[in-house]
Amino acid sequence: MNSAWPDWYRQDLEHAWHPYAPRRVTPAPFPVESAQGVRLRLADGCELIDGMASWWCVIHGYHHPRLDAAVKAQLQKMAHVMFGGLTHEPAARLAQTLVDLTPPGLEHVFFADSGSVAVEVALKMAIQYWQARGEGRRKRFIALRRAYHGDTLGAMSVCDPDTGMHSLFTGALPQQFFAEQPRCRFGDPFDAATDPALSSMRHLLETRGDEVAAIIVEPVVQGAGGMWFYSADYLTALRGLCDEYGVLLIADEIATGFGRSGRLFACEWADISPDILCLGKALTGGYMSLAATLCREEISAVISERPPGAFMHGPTFMANPLACSVANESIALLFENDWRAQVRRIEQGLRSGLAPCADLPSVADVRVLGAIGVVELEQPVDMARIQPAFVEAGVWVRPFGRLVYLMPPYVIGDEDLARLCRAVFRVLSP
Repeated sequence: MNSAWPDWYRQDLEHAWHPYAPRRVTPAPFPVESAQGVRLRLADGCELIDGMASWWCVIHGYHHPRLDAAVKAQLQKMAHVMFGGLTHEPAARLAQTLVDLTPPGLEHVFFADSGSVAVEVALKMAIQYWQARGEGRRKRFIALRRAYHGDTLGAMSVCDPDTGMHSLFTGALPQQFFAEQPRCRFGDPFDAATDPALSSMRHLLETRGDEVAAIIVEPVVQGAGGMWFYSADYLTALRGLCDEYGVLLIADEIATGFGRSGRLFACEWADISPDILCLGKALTGGYMSLAATLCREEISAVISERPPGAFMHGPTFMANPLACSVANESIALLFENDWRAQVRRIEQGLRSGLAPCADLPSVADVRVLGAIGVVELEQPVDMARIQPAFVEAGVWVRPFGRLVYLMPPYVIGDEDLARLCRAVFRVLSP
């Protein structure tokens, strides 16, 4: 234990269990004392440029005065109130804003407290919709290979059952159908008549479609399942298949929502509207845990008008006023800061900064879309070596599997972005 680490750090090492890690992880977690802008300050005074935006949500940077003020102002009124039978202004305003911003046709908003729960809500919503229509056999879902939709049981069931991080639980999860992963890269020519991934999806719909409640996808960007960017034309064709076979389309935009892919929502690359949309992560600018599931009018109407006459879900902290208040301010800040220009600038910096990595012998692929930069390696990373190496280089980068990737806050400056990219190249160099 570093002598500069605080006393409380020993308590963490003894009792706290961190994500995707054994009880005692190597290397041990690095203690953060404070954060400002795009920098994390460790307890020993070391400062790290954050390339992760704290798992992609801190789009405006840390300790932003506008977001701080929104939380403080709401605290003067109430920190929380139940959403069952009661309501409040921050939630009402946020619901209207989300309906206004998201793809056309999504008219109703169900708030939840995390991205995984937003997916659970979407799956339950689809099942209850078909039950209310008298088609109770529709209880299964089609997802894509290499998909990732969250860590709760329902969400895990639509993650890739073989290569995903949840394969350990496969026998305990509802059994879903999986279509082939789209392999046509973003921006490349796409032929809907011959694409094997689309043929795989059509085959499932033809053979098992009467059991399917919905298809769930991460639009354009498959995130934690491989950071893969696929053709928007596939998504357009998929919307057509859903209409042809009469199944719902769920878009999981928890990672891509609010500009990360270069469009406000990744569905816009294909100019389509899903039937159900999941949002989270950047919704509050990383300040509070909050998520939302939006749906079409018909879905809410059918569920509400048939027995039991209500959607059967209700998180305790649903529509938390603090979270809704900071979400409203974060969205306002997003547009005031010209997020499109911010993301374009980051995309240019990532393309130029990560390009040298393509020549390294350990690298299989380099790809960039919006404010996402990915270096795919030939072999899985050695976390015990690579994580301290990034900290030594003055950056916070958290690889997984064979992927070293960057998703920085939108407010990152050009020099800090260049330093992040240089650090990736240096750490990966032989």
